[in-house]
Amino acid sequence: MKINPRMVSLGYFDGKHPSLACATTGGKVFIHSPHAPQEIYGGRLEGKGNSSISLLNINQSISAVISGSFNEEDRSSGDTLFIGTPTNFLAYNVHSNTDLFYKETADGSNALVIGKLGGLEKTMVIAGGNCSLQGFDKDGEEGFWTVTGDNVRSLELVDFNNDNQNELIVGSEDFDIRVFQEDAILAELSETDVILDLCRMSDNKFGYSLNNGTVGVYDKNTRLWRIKVSKVLYIITLPLTFNYFFQKSKNHPTSLHSFDLNGDGVDELITGWSNGKFDVRTDKAGEVIYKDNMKTAVAGIVHGNYKMDGNECLIIASTEGELKGFNQISPENASRGIAVDGITSATPGGGGGFGGSKSLQDTNTEQEALRELTQRKQNLLLELRNYEENLKASKMIRPSGLGELDQKEMGIIPADTTIQTSLTISAGTTHVGPHVNLIISTSNETIVRSAIIFAEGIFENECHVSHPPKQKIGQEMSISLFPNKDFPIDLHLKVFVGYKSSTQFHVFELSRQLPKFSMYALITKTDLPEPAGHVTFKIHERINRIVLWINQNFLLSEDFKCDGPDLNINFQALRTLGAVSFTMTGRGEVTIRTNDMDVAADLIQTLCTFLNIEDLQVTADFPEEMEKLGNILSKVDEFHAAGQKLTAEMADHSNIIKNLIVRAEDARLLGDIKSMRKNYMDLFNFNKDLINGYKVRSTNHTELLNCLKQLNQIIQKAGKLRG
Repeated sequence: MKINPRMVSLGYFDGKHPSLACATTGGKVFIHSPHAPQEIYGGRLEGKGNSSISLLNINQSISAVISGSFNEEDRSSGDTLFIGTPTNFLAYNVHSNTDLFYKETADGSNALVIGKLGGLEKTMVIAGGNCSLQGFDKDGEEGFWTVTGDNVRSLELVDFNNDNQNELIVGSEDFDIRVFQEDAILAELSETDVILDLCRMSDNKFGYSLNNGTVGVYDKNTRLWRIKVSKVLYIITLPLTFNYFFQKSKNHPTSLHSFDLNGDGVDELITGWSNGKFDVRTDKAGEVIYKDNMKTAVAGIVHGNYKMDGNECLIIASTEGELKGFNQISPENASRGIAVDGITSATPGGGGGFGGSKSLQDTNTEQEALRELTQRKQNLLLELRNYEENLKASKMIRPSGLGELDQKEMGIIPADTTIQTSLTISAGTTHVGPHVNLIISTSNETIVRSAIIFAEGIFENECHVSHPPKQKIGQEMSISLFPNKDFPIDLHLKVFVGYKSSTQFHVFELSRQLPKFSMYALITKTDLPEPAGHVTFKIHERINRIVLWINQNFLLSEDFKCDGPDLNINFQALRTLGAVSFTMTGRGEVTIRTNDMDVAADLIQTLCTFLNIEDLQVTADFPEEMEKLGNILSKVDEFHAAGQKLTAEMADHSNIIKNLIVRAEDARLLGDIKSMRKNYMDLFNFNKDLINGYKVRSTNHTELLNCLKQLNQIIQKAGKLRG
């Protein structure tokens, strides 16, 4: 039985026995209850007699499945199954085969999580959809609502700031992980691709996975580690020459889970992949302690007392319905490295059982370490061979030693050679857009032959190789960078330095940070119109502190200095070509002028972080955004009215079609072929109109969702203006 990725959950629906719930194609959820098969009578559930397999009919495309209890302290009453669809949200009592509540969610339910949020008293199930977050209590009443920046892909509840209250972690399609303290944003963490999954770990850490194959762990705002699945193909020839070919991996994470598999008291991060692989990594460094493969892509990972033997086990489910399980090592066995019993693969409903064993010692940790040491050994042998070739060549050419020309050919450079880097802003040309120039130069007559840059969020696959032809090489190399978002970027460089005649080069490794607001050019006098939008607030800080913030977060040719009692500085946003001005009086009154509310919000958030301001009262006025908001609200009203009209017309057509079917069948039974033919022709025409109406209604609904998304984004940007 096929299983949809990220739609696997384990729940105790009768309060005692574990069951596995998985979404399948065709708008159904199958429930595997090996220890407590139930008789099914009516309702949404379908099953044969006293079967361990039952099917829950949703009759809609399913987007999310989780299970949990509204009473976390006493779960004897059983867990509830929660199912999200693109338009609705269902809370279902599996044990009694009844709906707990059924809610319409206009923004969809792409991701679900259950638990207590912040200081809110009631346990809620929170649904994330099209830029919105909704929370429902056990009675189906809405107790929480807020907006976020883009379509929600994943949700998790974590005590992010160690205040003994859960914060809501939201991963969305705009590459950002947002942390909500109830309805206020506590932190924003920028990543390099769509956030697919989030999972809670020990000590209030959380893991994440991205669409580009990246997996990592955060501890509060700090990223402890990350790995990215990609292929780097290279050819090595002698003398030492490297030809790199970077190929993006086709595999991506399909499931993420945390579980203490090795019994050390700390959760490991378990990742399932689209190629069927799954691996277990430590929370602090991401070291692989176990890996295995399924026959098909991993659909979901859960844990629980599934064998009813008192021991928690880890269960891996594939998209084809294959299951593999692993028992947790006991602490005493973990310290001695004893193998762990596990569960052999089985297919729910296929007559398979559970038993057998799987050894955690098959993790091959020693083999992984041996492989790394072997790689290091090969690199060192290659370097040693290079030195031996140099020495051999020097003796063959001239016994007394190498001359100056020979030294250049063998790549020997002066010992005091250094590499300088600088960053400048370019407004671009008609063919090249605005960008930042990274200039790499040497301190003497040596040349820069090639450079490799590793950076997040700028290059595809996060890497760029600059290797100009020989006629264009020199002491200086310029590389264009195109940041598409405002966030600080660490540039890690490997620079190949030598002479034009060299066949071997020295590699310099260095790092440089690109400031957050690097795509804003400092301007003194400008013909740009003054922005109509502005935001004002008051802070109790010296102007010198603000000047320090400006120098750290903007890309300036030289440090900015404020000579007068007031601060006044102007920039041009190179992406939009609009003006951005920042003024501050000696009394601490700050005004930011820009027509882009998002830019103003980023400036305020960055400034508050720098000055450790937790609460800031602001006054904002953005006429263009307000006009846009008014137009969006008008469109929303129009689409709502059109949708209701179309729905009413479809209902009328449906009733007419029912009558025509009855009339046509009556005419057929009476042998009135002429009337039967007429009724069926009318039926055909009405059905055609019904299909066309559905297409119009579907288009209208899509446009309505786009308007609601824009509306939620404006609300989100306005919310970020608060400190």
